[in-house]
Amino acid sequence: MISDEEDSYDDRPSKSERKRQSTELQDLGEALIALPASELADLPLPDNLRDAVELARRITAHGGLYRQKQYIGKLMRKIDAEPIREALAAKKNRERVAALHFRKIEQWRDRLLNEGASALEALKSDTQGEIDTSSLATLIERAQAERSRQQPPHASRELFRVLRDLLGGR
Repeated sequence: MISDEEDSYDDRPSKSERKRQSTELQDLGEALIALPASELADLPLPDNLRDAVELARRITAHGGLYRQKQYIGKLMRKIDAEPIREALAAKKNRERVAALHFRKIEQWRDRLLNEGASALEALKSDTQGEIDTSSLATLIERAQAERSRQQPPHASRELFRVLRDLLGGR
């Protein structure tokens, strides 16, 4: 027969699980240290944790920084870290979306430079005709001429900016 004391012992996480959780919280603390100050200010952190992170940024000695990271991990174990995880995940997702958007603009620019008029028609249909095709065609021709003459890509950069403004709200 199992006593209540033994039963409650089984409900506790194993030492290995506690170690994994501790390491994960310390890694989360290190991610906080790496954040820019403006983004750190937006996170829902208790004051003592925020102070510990700001102190860790100023420490240059390896041993001291290691101890401060350990302390941050200890503080993280005392709070609910889920809002911090969610905020960091949301930041990572915003960065991923921005990178995908940037890549899409680059692909459209390259396609316009390589395919010309057919790509311009595809862009026009993709944007439901919201573009001035004549000025865009002129810009594409300038960028193609710069490329063929191996000149600096001023028109190509301008084309990128126009595409960024055009595709920005999507």
